[in-house]
Amino acid sequence: MSRLAPLYALRAFEAAARHLSFTRAAQELAITQSAVSRHVRTLESDFGCRLFERAGRGLRLTESGRLLLPGLQQGFSALQAACASLRSDEGALRLKAPSTLTMRWLLARLSRFRLQHPDIEVQLTAAWMDVDKVDFEREPFDCAVLLNDGTFPADWEHVSLFEEWLIPVCAPEAVISGAWDVARLQAAEQLHPTPDRRDWRQWLQAMGLSEQVPLKSGQVFDMLELGIVAAARGYGVSIGDLLLVAEDVEQGRLALPWPTAVYSGCNYSLVWPKARRGQPRFERLRDYLLADIAALRLPLVTYLGPST
Repeated sequence: MSRLAPLYALRAFEAAARHLSFTRAAQELAITQSAVSRHVRTLESDFGCRLFERAGRGLRLTESGRLLLPGLQQGFSALQAACASLRSDEGALRLKAPSTLTMRWLLARLSRFRLQHPDIEVQLTAAWMDVDKVDFEREPFDCAVLLNDGTFPADWEHVSLFEEWLIPVCAPEAVISGAWDVARLQAAEQLHPTPDRRDWRQWLQAMGLSEQVPLKSGQVFDMLELGIVAAARGYGVSIGDLLLVAEDVEQGRLALPWPTAVYSGCNYSLVWPKARRGQPRFERLRDYLLADIAALRLPLVTYLGPST
């Protein structure tokens, strides 16, 4: 094999090239700025060319630097993935999941899963995600629960856990007189769990109520949980996910003013890389979650939309 440049120097260059800053590279790598500069000079001496040039007070890559950077980034990603696949055998499953799903459903299930499977430690990270995603090469996770349309990379294992069914939710006292009619829905304060109001828009369109009940400029939140909590406290009517609000509805903390659920076209799925070692642990978690969902009692509602 031809001689490789020092790995620590290549890492310093990659960080500096990504940030176009020796200072920020030093902060990321927990070394001094002068150490980053020294590592870059080592590479420039080794390759016989300049990798950076000054642009005012900043930096920019030379042509040689631009040629070097993509290959290094691919190489470090491959190294990280290889190391992560070995660390996944240490007895822990590092799981990423959306915040609202975690608070309303997943956390309680994982607590019971640990009691039944004490040999598997699940390290859960709840993350706010406007669009659910995970990068198994760059993020420190072994598996994830994501909401999407079921399209995943070919090198992932995936199983659909449950469908997302959108349904209006409100405080229990708001339905003392029974389910709402169109006039009551028109008069209600709309709470929007997403800034683009997509959940209300989709529900109203599927119900054929877009002309009768236009979207309002009510309180806008950036996550589903905040809309549900505001509705439960009587600030208006929000859109929730049927399964995620089922327990609160059963225990009288939430009510369904218009008990018709609309399928959003998305499912919550458990995903993990096919190449990750320790596959039986993923399968045990999958089987447990599917069994729990099968035993869950949902409120009696009318379903509108295709169901799997």
